[in-house]
Amino acid sequence: MRKLKAERDGDIAVAGPDLARSLTELGLIDEYRIYLHPVVLGRGKPYFAGPRPPLRLMAHERIDEDVIRLTYVPA
Repeated sequence: MRKLKAERDGDIAVAGPDLARSLTELGLIDEYRIYLHPVVLGRGKPYFAGPRPPLRLMAHERIDEDVIRLTYVPA
């Protein structure tokens, strides 16, 4: 992943708590974009399955009538 990040310009999107946690532990995530949808689910994996990294909110944007995107960077 370090090689891929060094070779590419622009964004590399990652989904899923397991991969995101691994990349967070390696210090490879520059920005988190969390999309809030007003849906209640009964089960699932938390996005931050381990300890939540320290984050700083940088932006928020209404994407759709019912969706908000929150942009965080590591603090």
